Amino acid sequence: MTITLAIDVYGTLIDTQGVTAALEKYAGNSAKEFSQRWREKQLEYSFRRGLMQCYESFDICTSNALDYTSAYLNVSLSKNDKDYLMGQYKILPAFADVEKGLILAKESGCRLFAFSNGKGDAVDLLLKNAGIRDYFIDIVSVDEMKSFKPNPGVYSHFLRRAGATGANAWLISSNPFDVIGAISSGMSAAWVKRSPEALFDPWGIAPTLTINSFENLAERIIQVSHKSL
Repeated sequence: MTITLAIDVYGTLIDTQGVTAALEKYAGNSAKEFSQRWREKQLEYSFRRGLMQCYESFDICTSNALDYTSAYLNVSLSKNDKDYLMGQYKILPAFADVEKGLILAKESGCRLFAFSNGKGDAVDLLLKNAGIRDYFIDIVSVDEMKSFKPNPGVYSHFLRRAGATGANAWLISSNPFDVIGAISSGMSAAWVKRSPEALFDPWGIAPTLTINSFENLAERIIQVSHKSL
């Protein structure tokens, strides 16, 4: 049985906190708080737009979240400043363990797809800049559905695009809402717990497995998959 991996991008492959250094110029000692709130608002706005069926791309959600965060923290940003910071989202770094994990997953025979809330062209550029685009067969974007994770429809869309079924498809994400969404839609899901302090939502839905390093991904998934046969 060939295993298909739907690997989340922002926060899973790519470190969204990589923008913190760029923010220090504008927010000083509040740069880390700025980065975290920007990310939280980015996700919140995507959730709200998905529920309202009032779709705008993830880039728009990110830009709106930047406007909110700068106002919330009273950080004055010019249009050029905002354009610069939005540009930083195109060159965010991959986490240190990602490339080796992708290599091992490909060598194990898994089919790798990037699966993201971001638009396809934006994700393609981001992965190229991070040096990991070539590990993926394709990029599947929720923009093709004009909705956002965790809408059940976007997971069904992934399965159609990847030519996979829930029985042999895994969602890989550091975002608990994404893991819960995939499991609720019939997929298996691995939660990438990058920090000991990270908490999983207490919804009575547990990850199929939890990993602390991307390097262990393929080995752990194959073990679980073989046990289920």
